[in-house]
Amino acid sequence: MSEQRRTALVVGTGLIGGSLAWALRRRGWHVIGKDADPEATERALERGLIDEVGEGLEAEVVFVATPVSSAAPVAGAILADPRRTRLVAVSDVSGVKAPVVDALEDPRFIGGHPMAGSEQAGIDGADPELFVGATWVLTPTVETDPGTYSLLTEIVGELGADVLTLSPSDHDRLVAVVSHVPHLVAATLMNAAAEGAKADGALLRLAAGGFRDMTRVAAGQPSIWPDICADNAEAILQGLDRIVEDLQGLRARVAAGDRGGLLELLQRASTARRELPTGAARPERLAELRVPVPDRYGVLAEFTGLASDLGINIYDLTIAHSAEGPRGVLTLLVDAEEADTLRKAVEARGQSCTVVGLT
Repeated sequence: MSEQRRTALVVGTGLIGGSLAWALRRRGWHVIGKDADPEATERALERGLIDEVGEGLEAEVVFVATPVSSAAPVAGAILADPRRTRLVAVSDVSGVKAPVVDALEDPRFIGGHPMAGSEQAGIDGADPELFVGATWVLTPTVETDPGTYSLLTEIVGELGADVLTLSPSDHDRLVAVVSHVPHLVAATLMNAAAEGAKADGALLRLAAGGFRDMTRVAAGQPSIWPDICADNAEAILQGLDRIVEDLQGLRARVAAGDRGGLLELLQRASTARRELPTGAARPERLAELRVPVPDRYGVLAEFTGLASDLGINIYDLTIAHSAEGPRGVLTLLVDAEEADTLRKAVEARGQSCTVVGLT
């Protein structure tokens, strides 16, 4: 192994972990794999997704790609291991963030969630380009070390994904709407059709593109969903309640023969669907927002949370500490077109800042 190669450990070599390991290895990393199932790591080694199987004590970054129920214990054990002298960053890929992040108060840990997946399951479904063009959520907290954040954003960028910074609670609330509830609805619709097909065998033969599009995610790996539903129950229940309420309203319009109301509802949905973003491509121009800040816990989360509330993505972040006192300068790299909006929000908090344009 060349001393120039950077080393990563991926714990859990299923679909996401295997894809992540393969993507890192293709980009020059030395990747060590570990899995509770020895056959999974052996298969990953056979396919060239990892360089070796082991503990990866020399790794500078660790990705925990286990089920959400075990992500915090696994990450906690890694962070507490005194043998890991080179460790800079640990992250996970769980679909629920608050329970994992709340259990780990270590500056080297940042919760993560790549918004990418496949109907395929396990190591044989791994794809090194799975994350290209995907949104990858990072959830830094008051304890997060800026160097850890910078390293993870750099790696995510190498993999072709775009970082979206959210608080753990915001992540769980929003992902319930766009991922968790839709998966449960798709599964319910698929089960209803399958049950109907028992009485009428022609039903599923009529399942054309629309039905297949709506139920595609129901083919995903079922085993991860009980954990997700348990750990994000409150947000999922709120989302399901909203769906039930909206369906009842739709039923009332159908029952009343409300053609105008139905048309308005469907037109609104059609417009919203066409306006869905096609990807979080990097802007053509970036700008640095530089803010003098006190050197204390909470500063990082305050500003990442402010940007998140404004819908502004942070592409990179650094803190330069002052040797002359307990202060420093926080630098946020953002879309140049959004920098002035963030500047005004910072100044509204009574803090000064400057914007430096980049080419």
